[in-house]
Amino acid sequence: MAYKVIQWATGGVGRAAIEGVLDHPELELVGCWVHSESKEGKDVGELIGRRPIGVKATRDVEALLALGADCVVYSPIVANPKEVARILRAGVNVVTPVGWIYPKHQDTRDVEEACRTGKATLHGTGIHPGGITERFPLMVSGLSRAITHVLAEEFSDIRTYGAPQVVGELMLFGKTPEEAKASPMLKLLGGGFFQSIDMVADAIGLTLDAEKRALHEMAVATAPIESPVGTIQPGYVAGQRFCWQGLVDGRPVVEAAVNWMMGDQHLAPAPGCDPDRVWAFGEKGERFEVHVTGDPSTHLTFKGWHPHSIEEGLERNAGIVATAMHCVSAIPYVCAAGPGIKTYLDLPLIAGRAAPQLLAGGKR
Repeated sequence: MAYKVIQWATGGVGRAAIEGVLDHPELELVGCWVHSESKEGKDVGELIGRRPIGVKATRDVEALLALGADCVVYSPIVANPKEVARILRAGVNVVTPVGWIYPKHQDTRDVEEACRTGKATLHGTGIHPGGITERFPLMVSGLSRAITHVLAEEFSDIRTYGAPQVVGELMLFGKTPEEAKASPMLKLLGGGFFQSIDMVADAIGLTLDAEKRALHEMAVATAPIESPVGTIQPGYVAGQRFCWQGLVDGRPVVEAAVNWMMGDQHLAPAPGCDPDRVWAFGEKGERFEVHVTGDPSTHLTFKGWHPHSIEEGLERNAGIVATAMHCVSAIPYVCAAGPGIKTYLDLPLIAGRAAPQLLAGGKR
């Protein structure tokens, strides 16, 4: 019997998750929640550019929860804890890329009570945070002794992110450095990255200082740069680095960072930022990196999650697909787990599945 799945929201991650569910031999898509009135009633297959599959998108939460589904892939832009608790109380497991990766310092009483009431499981995942930041460093940490530092870092061309409103008005690209200092991203993303830092520290036996550190650096354009938010003129923000640090005696020991740039040409450090920081991808190009410093040290470079061109990224961004698939691949393991919030430390190794055409008797 296949696990019955509901997709919650159909943005970039949601659409990729639907593809993943439809191609997974152990999963069946039975429902889909949408925020937009314009999508309501449409066949979900058509929403993702495939043939009709006989599942209609809806905004009727009660109707969805009455379907007897095993799991919801919950992927709105921002999590609504009360909504998640409602799903869990209905006895439906939840896999999500928008929270609960390792909520050690968060108030989770409501969702934990919902898990107990519904005998359901909640699992937070993704790629950064949700994979690069903690799962993969921990996998290779067992190869080292005397670990002194762990770093997970992203280098991405933000021009391939097809959400100009978010890029311009939330990330504050194209603004003056003074305006961009007010970016909410340190706090918004820090909620997830600090959870990752806690997981790594706990798993390798570190006791972190009570206070963590968050840093924000910027680069400005030195020539006009075309971007999703229009032409960025010289002196305006065209690159940003956010870094979150777990400290021991005031020294960074576990770090997560993102480097987001409008390409890597015509960029220079903004006034007041590190004048020696190089704002370029270098010969390695766009990538994710993991460094575990110990004896021996390990350095991993992850490629393949960035599009080959801006146009390709706007059409279908591989990093978003990877985020979605980390959720979809977790579903069978989450459905088999006991109730409660379950992290990577609680679940077995999560694996993907072979292509449908390679599976005897599988989906075609």
